[in-house]
Amino acid sequence: MKFTISAFIALAAALLLNSSAALSHHGWAAFSSETQITLKGTLTDFHFVNPHSVVEFKVADEKGQTQPWEGELASPSRLVPRGWTAASLEVGEKITVTGYPAKNGSHAIRVTRITLSNGKELKLGGEN
Repeated sequence: MKFTISAFIALAAALLLNSSAALSHHGWAAFSSETQITLKGTLTDFHFVNPHSVVEFKVADEKGQTQPWEGELASPSRLVPRGWTAASLEVGEKITVTGYPAKNGSHAIRVTRITLSNGKELKLGGEN
């Protein structure tokens, strides 16, 4: 009887741990996959963290007002093989960001390409 209870507890624990891990990663579902946009702005912060690295930047609108944007990238483990480090981007740097906008209209973008003001393109994956 002890073996059966122990096996049940172990199985229940494994299922609970696996289901919470699956729910914690949202993927790219929050972003439109039909249209890409390109934004030019100034980098305000760069987070080289899991589960997704993030670029924060400000973009000037037609009236000259700046709007904060957030760009979501892949994880560091996927960026490092492409030459990325925590120092790949510097605050104050002018960048051009291309990607898929958030479906809910917020100032968020799933980044597919970043180009620096000197024309250097930072590799992100299969898209470039």
